[in-house]
Amino acid sequence: MSGAGGITTARRDTAAGDIPVDTPRLPAREAAESELSKPMYHENDPNFLQRALNQFWDWVAGVFDAAAGAAPGGPAGLAVLVVIVIGLAAALWWRLGTPQRSSRSADALFDNDGPRSAAQHRAAAETHAAALRWTEAVQERMRAIVRSLEERALLGPRPGRTADEAAAEAGRTLPEHTTRLRAAARSFDDVTYGGRTADQPAYLSLRTLDLELDEAKPMLPGTSRGANG
Repeated sequence: MSGAGGITTARRDTAAGDIPVDTPRLPAREAAESELSKPMYHENDPNFLQRALNQFWDWVAGVFDAAAGAAPGGPAGLAVLVVIVIGLAAALWWRLGTPQRSSRSADALFDNDGPRSAAQHRAAAETHAAALRWTEAVQERMRAIVRSLEERALLGPRPGRTADEAAAEAGRTLPEHTTRLRAAARSFDDVTYGGRTADQPAYLSLRTLDLELDEAKPMLPGTSRGANG
């Protein structure tokens, strides 16, 4: 019969080794991974640095996409906000200059080359002025002003005192000169920490103030301004 013959043929084929291949999943995956790990499949892959850069730029793009979605006006609004932030940063940099205070000594007003007298600071200021080095001349004249006040016991010697602090303290005993003392301290800070460049008028202003302070009479505690005149 054909049925019996078919069964006999199927058994014969099975005995001959025509069993369908059924490889287990785990060995198959390991074989595929081993094959794909060969160098020939990775010749054009990006290196570690390229992959890191790609991930970074993907992150930046995601940040901007999120910001653009939240900003009024979408991408155009985000662009306007970026321009505004850059403009504000540029304005602050122009006004304040490059910060340099952190790289200096804690003694903000005087250098670390040992204490010098007011006369020595004045002489150094005049030397710089004669050479048209107005920035250095302004610095030395401000130091002369503060050292002179210390020598007259109108200021107590204090390491690390800043020009602003000296101006504020001196203004209590020399109130008629408070405004000009603060302006002098601001000029010192601008050229010392703000990256500005002084000019001749700035130096002459400090020089005049120094000469006037040298002859000014302090206001004693309990004395009114009218009585001091």
